[in-house]
Parts: sequence; C-alpha cells; structure tokens
Amino acid sequence: MRKIILSILGLALIAGAVVVAQMIIDSKRKTKPRSSKVVKTVFVDTVKNRTIPIQIAANGNLTAKRRLELFSEVQGIFKGGAKLFKTGQKYSSGQTLIRIDASEYYATVQSAKSNLYNLITSIMPDLRLDYPEIYDKWQNYLINFDMNKVTPELPESTSEKEKYFITGRNIHATYYNVKNLEQRLAKYRISAPFNGVLIEALVTEGTLIRQGQKLGEFIDAGVYEMEVAIGKEYSDLLKVGEAVELSDLNKTNTYTGIVTRVNERIDQASQTVTTFIEVKDQSLKEGMYLEANLNTRNEEDAIEIDRSLLQEEDKIFVVRDSILDIVTVKPVYFSDKKVVLKGVPDETIILSKSVPGAYAGMLVKIYKDKTNINVLSDTSASTAKK
Repeated sequence: MRKIILSILGLALIAGAVVVAQMIIDSKRKTKPRSSKVVKTVFVDTVKNRTIPIQIAANGNLTAKRRLELFSEVQGIFKGGAKLFKTGQKYSSGQTLIRIDASEYYATVQSAKSNLYNLITSIMPDLRLDYPEIYDKWQNYLINFDMNKVTPELPESTSEKEKYFITGRNIHATYYNVKNLEQRLAKYRISAPFNGVLIEALVTEGTLIRQGQKLGEFIDAGVYEMEVAIGKEYSDLLKVGEAVELSDLNKTNTYTGIVTRVNERIDQASQTVTTFIEVKDQSLKEGMYLEANLNTRNEEDAIEIDRSLLQEEDKIFVVRDSILDIVTVKPVYFSDKKVVLKGVPDETIILSKSVPGAYAGMLVKIYKDKTNINVLSDTSASTAKK
C-alpha cells in the first residue's frame, strides 16, 4: 500500500514539473508581428524624344604645330649672341638662334671672291677690243661688286659668242664655286624662321659643335595640335573645320579647337583613325593633356539616360499604374556615363534613378515633389550643353 502511494506521488510530481516547464516555455515565445508591404518611393522622368548629338570623348597631349629641330651642318665653336641659348628663351622671326665661329671659313670665301673679281678684271681689255657692245655691262658688274656683300649674279649672255668667251675664261665655274662657298658660310648662323621659344638646348657657349650634331628644339608657342584616335565607324562623320570643345583634367578651363586634318589610313591594330585638332591659347603649353568632345552625328527621335539605368544592355524600367515594368529598347551609342536609346515612346514614365532590388511587378510610389520632376528631354539637353 505504501509503495502504491509513493508511486502516485511520483507521477504527480512529474506531471506537475512538465506543466510548469511548458508554462515557462510558452511565456518566452514572442508573437511575430504581421509583415507590412513596403512600397518604395522612386524618382521618374517623362520621356520626350528629340535630336541627340552624338559626342565622342577623346584625349591626347598637345604638340606644337610648328617646330624646328636644330642640327648643325658645319663644325666650329659655338659663339654667344644677343640672347642666351637657354631653354625657355623667346626669339622673334629673323633673330639669330645659333652663331658658330666662321672666321677661318670666311677667309676662304673672301679669297674665292677675290679670284672671281680678278678673273673678270683680266678679260675687260679683250671685251673692249673684241666685244665693245657688252663691255659696259661687265664694267657695271665690276663696279657693283662688293667684297663684303653676297656675290651678285653674273650678267646674262646675249649671244653665243659672249657665252663661249665667258665660259672659256672659266668665269662661270669660278662664280658657282664662290656661290657654293657662300651657301655653306650661311650655315654658320641659324636664324629663327618664326616667332617662338626654345624648348630644348643641348649646347652652351664655347661648345665645339660637330657636323650633324643636334643643338636643340624650337617651337611656335602660339598654335598647338592634339592627336586623337577615333573609331573607324565615326571616321566618315568627322569634318575638317568642325569646332571641338576641349578641357583640362580638372574641367576648370575650356578651349575651342578646330579639326584640321583627318588621316585617310585606319590603324590595323586598333581600328582607329587619327584626327588632328588645332587649338590656340596663350595659357597652353607643349605636352599638356586635354580631353575633347567631338560631335560626329545627330541621332533623331532618341533619349539619353545614365548607363546605370540600363538593364541587361537593352532594357529599362518603366512605371505603369504604380507598378514597375521592363521594356526593351535599342541602344545606339554608349559613353562613359550615358547611353543614347531609341524605341521609347513619348510620355513614357521611366526611372531617373536606379532602385536597389527593383523587379518587374514591384509596387512603387512616385516622388511627388514638383521641383524634382523633370522632363527627360530637358535633362538631356542640359547634360549635352555641359
């Protein structure tokens, strides 16, 4: 009897412990809140197709359009002039850039000129006796002959007898020998062919200059060219004389350039065409890096949006009755940040800013702030003007 009572008590204790444990577990359970449907607010634009100018972005370094690499054709000691031959030195047209000591060679030239003068003087008695009709012509030549000036051109022969007589006395050969020496004497002085600045100086005063040695580089600092590579598909759209907008890397300064040359040859490796843009500005320097936007063609009935809004390369999101939908479009041109599309009907409402996690059928709410509602054509127009 005692065992039965103890068994009943044990079962009762176990049952009570189970009930208490279940009550404790139930007390720790939290009621799950009912999930509310989230409706995202989106920014939209209303489509209005228009003419979009296709601009190709290109870049390159400026090089002087007129440049002169200075080489010596003679040998001698570099003599100083009115201006120091230093990098950055400016010269006007006709000013002496380099002067090489030519005193020894100058004496040789003067000796040859003296021989010519003496040779012509020796024939004057024969001319007076045998050819009196041409005597005055050669007499005037001797009178105007100046040893310190360039040798004047010989009088023109008016008859066969005169020609044979002058040639037989070796006057023509002596004359052309003198002119050859004078031409070489002129190479001891190099003058500036245009107004410019010296950007490279490889010699200094007192340097022994050798024949064929490079002396420096001289450029016209007023006119520069930029060489850019354009895809072959746009090569037939570029026109010589077209204005191009240029800017520096910081977009702080803008310049206007002109397309001056378009190469007719396509680079086989890159399939691009070399285009040259001329720009003039006093603030520009050789080697400066600039970016250019070239207008190639106008795309009719198109819109321009951010590339981030394009899905799968040919789809965009539109809003229809507060629900997102996807439509297929036709991209016609991609830039770094923008894409030009065709095939989007007017008055279509599209997203103007990307929505994370967007999908077709998603319920959305359009942002109603009137100050932020744009018409897509106006937004694109302001973008194109920048």
